[in-house]
Amino acid sequence: MDARYNPNAVDAKWQKIWAEQNADLTSEDADKPKFYALSMFPYPSGDLHMGHVRNYTITDAIARVKRMQGYRVLHPMGWDAFGLPAENAAIDREIHPAQWTEKNIAQMKTQLRALGLSYDWDREVATCRPDYYKWTQWSFKQFLVAGQAYQKDATVNWDPLDQTVLANEQVDSEGRSWRSGALVERRQLRQWFFKITDYAEQLLQDLNQLDGWPERVKTMQANWIGKSTGAYLEFPIVGNPLLDGEKIAVFTTRPDTVYGVTYVVLAPEHPLTAQVTIESRQSAVEAFVEKVGKESEIERTAEDRPKQGIPTGGRALNPFTGEEIPIWIADYVLYEYGTGAVMGVPTHDQRDFQFAKQNDLPLKVVIALDKDASTDAADLTEAYTDEGVLVYSSEFNGLSSVDGKA
Repeated sequence: MDARYNPNAVDAKWQKIWAEQNADLTSEDADKPKFYALSMFPYPSGDLHMGHVRNYTITDAIARVKRMQGYRVLHPMGWDAFGLPAENAAIDREIHPAQWTEKNIAQMKTQLRALGLSYDWDREVATCRPDYYKWTQWSFKQFLVAGQAYQKDATVNWDPLDQTVLANEQVDSEGRSWRSGALVERRQLRQWFFKITDYAEQLLQDLNQLDGWPERVKTMQANWIGKSTGAYLEFPIVGNPLLDGEKIAVFTTRPDTVYGVTYVVLAPEHPLTAQVTIESRQSAVEAFVEKVGKESEIERTAEDRPKQGIPTGGRALNPFTGEEIPIWIADYVLYEYGTGAVMGVPTHDQRDFQFAKQNDLPLKVVIALDKDASTDAADLTEAYTDEGVLVYSSEFNGLSSVDGKA
């Protein structure tokens, strides 16, 4: 017996035996308990790398253990083969995307087989083949008919070179595409969405049923669901006959501070931005929107970074006070979050306080610590964000801020 491991001899021998014995096929024995071992499907780029090997050997080890424990294991492999990267690669090589993709699938399948991974190749799927995507189309139609799929504009990371949308993790720390190296742009794009928010409360409550999950993971899931309790308020746009009846909608968790709203802020990408901007401000606003469009979401919302904004010259009405207030745009407001607009209450929100001080915007106190506390905004060195007594709030004066909010 050779004392050294010879992969060319040993691997080929045992892989041949496993194939003859159909060792990796999914058992049809109904008396055995079932186990589904699934790794994410690779994009068929043409060659495996060590990241693939690391990922797929983990699942393979689990599948093998479960088979030895008496389970009938479904351990499939497939190919995440749709998308513009495949088309761009094919264009570069002047061949059809289907030809390029199938060639890569064959190459990577050979490599996976050489690794001896225990896949049931009878269950192989490729997302670019009609026998697979007919079911994704069918599924989508069910959502559409049920009213659970809809379209809206949303901000995306856009690679101007590859002409593709990128996930946040595909943009490096310098704001460049992981694939092409191009400087990524933030762009509005019409997209399809599912109404997952219809099930937010159910998802949140059912986290309690996840026995064995670490608390930190359940907390992360709850934060991702992101439940907020508050109110939608509308600020009518005034002084622009073309926008007669148009309103700026905001969502706030602090409706008790609405009498202290002294300005509203739109996301630079908001459709109303261009419409509310007066003629003399157009060039400055357009330059600001272009500048912000090159910044990442992380840069725009970083707590340690000064907030940047610019007035549009437009005006809105605070319907609670009857006062006209200025409409600004700022980098810290993101169109895809909430309504893409926020109300500015500088005396009772620290971010608004800093932004107002930086841009000489008015401050108005509407919550005081108690009935004897100062209500002079000039006395504030920071926003007062605690509970208190409502002041300068019309019929709500004298109520606690908690009762006033309710």
